Amino acid sequence: MASATIASPSAPADLSTLKEARSSAQAYLQSRLTNKGSTQSTRQFSIPVIDLSPSFSPSPAARQAVATQIRDACTNSGFFYITSHGIPASTCSSALQLAERFFKTLPPEKKELLHVKHSTLFRGWEPSEYTNVNPADWEEARAPETKEGFNWGYEEAFDLTGGDGQYVELDGSKTIGNVWPAEEDLPGFYEGVKEYYGRVLELARHLFRLFALSLDLRESHFDAMATHPGGIARLLYYPPSKRPRPLFPDNKDEELDLAHTATTNASHCFCPLPPQGLRSSPQTITGRPRRRWRAV
Repeated sequence: MASATIASPSAPADLSTLKEARSSAQAYLQSRLTNKGSTQSTRQFSIPVIDLSPSFSPSPAARQAVATQIRDACTNSGFFYITSHGIPASTCSSALQLAERFFKTLPPEKKELLHVKHSTLFRGWEPSEYTNVNPADWEEARAPETKEGFNWGYEEAFDLTGGDGQYVELDGSKTIGNVWPAEEDLPGFYEGVKEYYGRVLELARHLFRLFALSLDLRESHFDAMATHPGGIARLLYYPPSKRPRPLFPDNKDEELDLAHTATTNASHCFCPLPPQGLRSSPQTITGRPRRRWRAV
């Protein structure tokens, strides 16, 4: 009883401290992102293509120049393409082929064994009817989802550095929470995903160093925060729409022509596109000067 009585009053203080820390961190990051002399209110919307090759240079000035481009992109359009990122084209195309094989050739009963409903970490196969678009997007009933997904997370076996041995799952356990199709059902799937994930993780760490430079921080500022990241990745498949149209409020409940393809998405930050492009242009919504969908 005594310990419970002592612990109870401290909870509000802890919560208050957490809120203060969060607010302080947000204010600090916002100050870092302030773009002096910005013309973002009048600049025509565009998504820049940033060549990363100078960022691999031993020259600090060359790396800083790329970081400055990233800062400009993030404080204006909010998006950017990258080229010369170091991931072999064969690795990217192989990942897309693996996604297509998984979604189009793996039998339904085999997918069912990998259903995310069996995972406390939401890993595995995510059928279209199992999730919905965020209802808050439209402030009314849930909009239907059409995509399929396959989700997995970090494994030290995927890490080209070998990992640091400190990774734990979201539930605090050391048990690997990923699930995979049997090798005989989908030969080469695990090894192909392992190769792709390892390369993207390596690139992500490189980008974090550029992010640090873009914020006028030490280049190594985020290194210790990415030694064993959560790093959720997904394979996604959007089936062709029967009536493809751009997304507008009057057709929000219809199937949309997003991407007639299998795609990859690592950590909801990187979305590699096939060299030949998509059959239809994906879109993003902008907030300045008014919310409008733009082809990307």
